[in-house]
Amino acid sequence: MSRKQLANAIRALSMDAVQKANSGHPGAPMGMADIAEVLWRGHLKHNPTNPQWADRDRFILSNGHGSMLHYSLLHLAGYDLTIEDLKQFRQLHSRTPGHPEYGYAPGIETTTGPLGQGITNGVGMAIAEKVLAAQFNRDGHDIVDHFTYVFMGDGCLMEGISHEACSLAGTLGLGKLIAFWDDNGISIDGHVEGWFSDDTPKRFEAYGWHVIAGVDGHDADAIDAAIKAAKADPRPTLICCKTIIGYGSPNKSGSHDCHGAPLGDAEIAAAREFLGWKHDPFVIPADIYAEWDAKEAGKVAEAAWNEKFAAYAAAYPELAGEYLRRVKGELPANFGAEAQAYIEKLQNNPANIASRKASQNALEAFGAMLPEFLGGSADLAPSNLTMYSRSKSITGDDASGNYLHYGVREFGMTAIINGIALHGGFVPYGATFLMFMEYARNAMRMAALMKVQNIQVYTHDSIGLGEDGPTHQPVEQMASLRVTPNMSTWRPCDQVESAVAWKYAIERKDGPTSLIFSRQNLAQMPRTAEQLANVAKGGYVLVDSAAAPELIIIATGSEVELAVKAQAALTAKGKQVRVVSMPSTDVFDKQDAAYKEAVLPANVTKRVAVEAGIADYWYKYVGLNGRIIGMTSFGESAPANQLFEMFGFTVDKVVAAADELLG
Repeated sequence: MSRKQLANAIRALSMDAVQKANSGHPGAPMGMADIAEVLWRGHLKHNPTNPQWADRDRFILSNGHGSMLHYSLLHLAGYDLTIEDLKQFRQLHSRTPGHPEYGYAPGIETTTGPLGQGITNGVGMAIAEKVLAAQFNRDGHDIVDHFTYVFMGDGCLMEGISHEACSLAGTLGLGKLIAFWDDNGISIDGHVEGWFSDDTPKRFEAYGWHVIAGVDGHDADAIDAAIKAAKADPRPTLICCKTIIGYGSPNKSGSHDCHGAPLGDAEIAAAREFLGWKHDPFVIPADIYAEWDAKEAGKVAEAAWNEKFAAYAAAYPELAGEYLRRVKGELPANFGAEAQAYIEKLQNNPANIASRKASQNALEAFGAMLPEFLGGSADLAPSNLTMYSRSKSITGDDASGNYLHYGVREFGMTAIINGIALHGGFVPYGATFLMFMEYARNAMRMAALMKVQNIQVYTHDSIGLGEDGPTHQPVEQMASLRVTPNMSTWRPCDQVESAVAWKYAIERKDGPTSLIFSRQNLAQMPRTAEQLANVAKGGYVLVDSAAAPELIIIATGSEVELAVKAQAALTAKGKQVRVVSMPSTDVFDKQDAAYKEAVLPANVTKRVAVEAGIADYWYKYVGLNGRIIGMTSFGESAPANQLFEMFGFTVDKVVAAADELLG
């Protein structure tokens, strides 16, 4: 059986599925088929019968538009992905969507599509492997020892995020990261030399990568030699593979005509003849299936690892138990109770501190319970306050720590954390100013889409940061986060709500959490035991009226104290006013109807919302006839107290809005 015919199985399945769907990208799968055949049949350590085996190699198709390459590989190798699944490519509710999506088909390690994020997820996975190995491996016991392989195209290299991630990968010496550049010279607009003339090999050499240039992407022996050289080098490796996009298509290969459209029946017939592929659509001969089948080899590889792990467990039983707990994503058994005890302690020991400082205190407390914490900040640790006494910086020479200095790479940091979360073994968090979540927005969206844990600390949450001015003062960012599906967003008002927010983020395993903290000090609110318990419900009655409320003030963060003072002023005027603190609107929205009605009774229609963020978001809670003390413009450069006065965040302004509603 020739290797070309084995690769042609990928080409045939890819062009057939795209044609049947009348949608898709056949060019990349056909061009990279030879590279994929060598990697998957000769080097990739995996077990199709157990896709979640902890020490498997990771494979990422960063140029995710070529998804039929990945689906073909999974099917041929013996994963639970049938020929019928391939026939349903790009159809509603299929396991083979247009771009690889995490959780749909076994063996898909991450959702790719937005270019550049796949390679960045790969950097995160390689970081996770290196750190986990440094923390758990012992002499003679390498239980963490696997590679991360990434396919990527010109588009991934053009996206700025690839510069951020690959630069850091070189600095950290991620020797288990091997990337293949599909250098076919074509993108959707045509030949790329008009807009992409970088010297890519020199660029990666400058990052500190091992670069293997000039590899013929259709020569199996050359590809095999390059992979062997990459695996032997202690640096991350870029293998530059010169390929022909749409290889096998006589009339469309080498052009953008085969990049993002079906080849057409006539061209597919011509390709079959050119490739010597004599089989009907979606038909793979038994002998080709037999050559591709990786199930038995995968079982043998995993069994060998199980033997290694048994020896490790005998020598280091506590470490082995801790490793298993962490890769399963389980928190320590006592975490919930100890975290709650810490929260209660805070309530009983009031402190008026910035919520960013309260966040650091929570990290100090929870970090003692969670060796799986893997933190970081985009060059703002002294401002975000993301380091604590147990923080140990990770370097290229020593990866045994728990803290990454991401540099000024907000987007790269966030997508790297997605990769760390997908790899497993850690509770990862990052940080920047809330304003600069804008750079990272799409990576947080991908975390929400994939339902993976990615905790982001966003400090300097409003115009309250003051003199840095409107370039650094967030206005619309909280609303943007809140309307993102499956994103949990918290803006706590004091140290107690901050600790509850952190506990929630740590325990949440089905999506990302944005924790939004202040620069300025915040007064701690008094609470009863019932109120303290209700903080975790996202919104609760913080101060109530003596009789049935006639007006409700809803506030978050630094504006909660303002709302409480306004309530006192209104109460002194004989008004019945309730204050609701709502640190997390999404968590509140998930509560049952009875609880939400108890907090925000439908018959109390006179409502005022107070938040130093975009005003429009709050109409869903106050109604179109309610009042909102919020931002309707960008900020200004001035001390915080002057800005709050200028933009109306005062007791008098809240009281006036309430008086207007109450008549």
